Formats: sequence, C-alpha cells, structure tokens
Amino acid sequence: MQRTVGFQIAEALADAGVTTMFGVISIHNMPILDAVAEQGRIRFVPARGEAGAMNMADAFSRVSGELGVALTSTGTAAGNAAGAQAEALTAGSRVLHITTQVDREFMDRDRAAIHDVPKQPEMLRGVSKSVFRIWDESGATGVLAAAIRTASTPPTGPVSLEIPVDVQRATAVSGQRLSPTKPALPPVDKDAIDALAKQVLNAKRPMVWLGGGARGASAQATELVKRGVGAVSSTQGRAVVPEDHEGNLGAFNMTPEAEEIYAASDLMIVVGSRLRGNETRNNKMPLPHPLIQIDVEPTQEGRNYAIDGFICGDAALTLAGLLERLPTTLNTDPQMNYDIAVARAKSEGALRSRLGPYQVVADHLLGVVPAGHHPWVRDVTISNSTFGNRYVQIAAPHLGVHALGGGIGQGVAMAIGASTANPDKRTIALIGDGGTQLGIAEMITAVDENLPITFVLMNDAAYGVIENIQDAQYGGRRHYSKVKTPKFDLIAAAIDMPHQRVQNVEDFPDAFDATLKAEGPSLIEVDMIAIGPFAESFAGPPAGAAGSKS
Repeated sequence: MQRTVGFQIAEALADAGVTTMFGVISIHNMPILDAVAEQGRIRFVPARGEAGAMNMADAFSRVSGELGVALTSTGTAAGNAAGAQAEALTAGSRVLHITTQVDREFMDRDRAAIHDVPKQPEMLRGVSKSVFRIWDESGATGVLAAAIRTASTPPTGPVSLEIPVDVQRATAVSGQRLSPTKPALPPVDKDAIDALAKQVLNAKRPMVWLGGGARGASAQATELVKRGVGAVSSTQGRAVVPEDHEGNLGAFNMTPEAEEIYAASDLMIVVGSRLRGNETRNNKMPLPHPLIQIDVEPTQEGRNYAIDGFICGDAALTLAGLLERLPTTLNTDPQMNYDIAVARAKSEGALRSRLGPYQVVADHLLGVVPAGHHPWVRDVTISNSTFGNRYVQIAAPHLGVHALGGGIGQGVAMAIGASTANPDKRTIALIGDGGTQLGIAEMITAVDENLPITFVLMNDAAYGVIENIQDAQYGGRRHYSKVKTPKFDLIAAAIDMPHQRVQNVEDFPDAFDATLKAEGPSLIEVDMIAIGPFAESFAGPPAGAAGSKS
C-alpha cells in the first residue's frame, strides 16, 4: 500500500512498542486505521464511543505499564473523550490521545468546516499534560516521538496529538525509526537522602505513606517495611507493600484507629502521593512530623500539607538510595507492627459491621480477587466506597483500577482496558446501576472482543449515595436521584452476554464462581432491592466536601 503519513504513523507506533489501540473509526482517522489493519502489528479495539476508548486506554496503561493509545476523530469526537481524559490526567496515566484536525486550509479559521472546532487545542490543553500537532509530512515521526516521550516521562500523564486529515493522506517523508522510549528521570539527590536516612535512624515509629507515584517502587517500599518502617497507602497506592503485611495499614488511612497510629509516630515519609482531600479529610487530618515528601513532580512540594523536607526524585531510585544507607534491621519500636495490625483489624471490623448482608459479597471477593491475581476494577458506587476501595485486597499495585477522579460511569470501559492488558486473568469489575447506564454501550465491546470479565453490578435502582445524602442533609427530599433503571437481563440477552440475577445474597458466591470458569464476559446482577440495605447508610463525604453521584 502507499506509504502515506498515516502508514508512517501506524508503523512508528508499532516500532515504539505500542501493541494495542482503542478508538472509534472516522473519515478523519481512516488513513491511520487502514494502515494499522494492513500492517497487522497493533491490535485495534473498536469502542462504541470516544469516552470509552479513552477509559480503556487509561486502564490498559495502568495494568500493563505500557503506553495506552486512544484514537479519536476531530471536533465533537475529541470532546467526547475529554471527560475520560481528565481521569487519565488525575491518575497520571501514560496515554497518547491521537486525534485529528480538518484540512490545514480550514484549520483554526472558524470557517465552519465539518467537524471543525476552532478552539480544539485549548480544550485539549485542559485535560492534557501537553498538546502536540503534526503540521506537515516532514515532522511526522519526530513529533510523534516527542509526544510519546512526554507521556512516558515522569510526571507521566495523557498527551494529545493532532494530525490534520490531509497530512495523514500526504506522501510520507523518510524520518527516524522509533524504538520504545526510555524516559529520563531526575538525578538522585544524595545529600537529601543522607539527611533523610539520619532521620529514619533516629525515629522509633517511622511510617511511609505510599501513593500512586510509588507504584513502581514496590520492591524498595516492601524492603523498607521489612526493616521496621510502618506503611499506609492511598487508594491508588494499594499493594505497593503487600496488603496482608502486618506492618501495613493499607488504604484504611482515615479511620480513628489510623489516627492513633499517626499520633504515636515520630516520622512520616510521603512517597508519590498528593494526600488527596477525600483521604485526609480535606487535609485537616493531623499527620506526624517530621513530614518528608518524595515526589518526581517538583510542583507538588508542600502543596497540601506543611512539610519538613522535600526530595524531588523517582520513588524507586530514591527509596533504593535510602535503603543503601540503612541497616538491614532498624532500631524501631518492636510494638509498632502489632499496633498497626490491630488498628487495621479494628478498621476492617468496623467496616464489615456497616455492610449488613453485603458482608457475604465483600468477604467472597476478598477471598477470590487477590488469590487469583485478578485485575480489580471499580466504578464510583456505594459498594466501592465502602468495601471495594479498601477491604477487597489486590495482589499487586498494577492490578487495582478505579475512577480516581470520582467520576461515575467509567468502570465498564476501564474493565475492558484492564482485561485487554491482562487477558490471562479474569478481570473483576464492581459497577453500579447508575454508572452502568452511562457506559453500557461498551459492554457490547466486551462481548465483541470476547474478553474474560465478570461484571458485578450492584443494582439499587437509584443514585444510592445521592439518596443517602438527601436523607442526611436535605430532610429526605429525594429530588432527581431516582432514575429509570433498565432490565439488565434483557440488555444482556440482546448482546449475547450471560447474566444471572442474585436476589438472595447467600447465592452470590456460587453465581460469581461460575463466571470464573466461563469464556468471555458475564454479568452478575446483585438485586439490592430484594436483598435490602447496608447496615449503615453511606452518605458520601462530609457536607461541603467535593463528591460525585454513584
């Protein structure tokens, strides 16, 4: 076939290590997709919408560690992906959003060409780490390489690349052949690590708070805990240290028991975490001092808490340097691990007491998900906010995927991305009826691709957390929170997806386990109307704090 820029882009992506791409075909991106299909080096997953494609690319990147690629058309299509790209930006995911532009003679001129959005670059800048444009055939591979390198270089994040359709059709000019990117990292700050090592040696109850930026430092963080440092994590930093380690509070980071641990600590090292408001009571939860922050992004220094020291560096390299300066066993309080284990057990017990009949669901998933090394994907729903984000453990940090920004309706598509990245394991996705209605078209994609996914749909026939907030804060006035809920069994039948409704919670384990042996996706619908409410209503964040419907 003719060697066009579209052909060159497809070839260069494969040379750079891209194995999978998600998107929606359009007249404006056909030169690229035709070449992708003809070359046969990249798997293309046709999403039903651009938002879904972006969520898939995001989750694929989180689970695989590779670059996630989403391909959209221009204008409205790029706008459709924007909300999902905001989630990728929040999570710092390595995502390349290849979008298109109208022919150059009409571009940026507001001349009403079809699919033209004159301020598309401004829109993309709002949800991107950086925005690039290929202006002509001579710069195609160089600009693509720069975009990939930018997305992959810490602090990582989604990058948008515009390619006008007439450039895609143009005859390619010989350029560099790409190869997988090796991102540059900031130099190790030896003096700062020397100072931190002295603080650790002088501490009796030191702790490390692990965020999403520490996901690549699992070996180093685990060794630090083995030597005598206690651990706690954000939701995004779960399993950086194994979640069953006695010295790890896990994501039970805001319970009264956790606060007692903090009060007794004499040093806390925050690694790759922004100490988000929903995990620190909007930064009002007292944390230990000295409070030392390690982050690859210099702009995060002291952003949410007053700190006593900052090290700008890669988490793995910085912790490795710290370990080199410490003995194999620290002279820390031998009681600390016991206290952390007790605090975690009490926190888990308090959580289980609030679940009521859904203890059965949570306990069964706790037994299956980490043992089977299943990717664990969650949408924003009451069940995730109660037991999904903290109680059900994961076997490794890359296996946990959730909507970090709190947006509803992304779980179905994220499960597809996660499953595509890890097809040898069955992905388990915890979703709600409200969010599923937003992402339901992508269930067809899951069937089309025959992906091994078990969707656990918790159906309370409403925006449940909104109703709880209305009960708690608005005198029980339930405006707009009750929405028409479809018959999911009929939808599943229409798209050839196996479905089972659980109306007795004791039937959940057998129904769920049957899906683990199936091929392709399955839907387990938990009828919360039939089963009944949680023992304690979850009413979201405190009044005045940021939240989202679920």
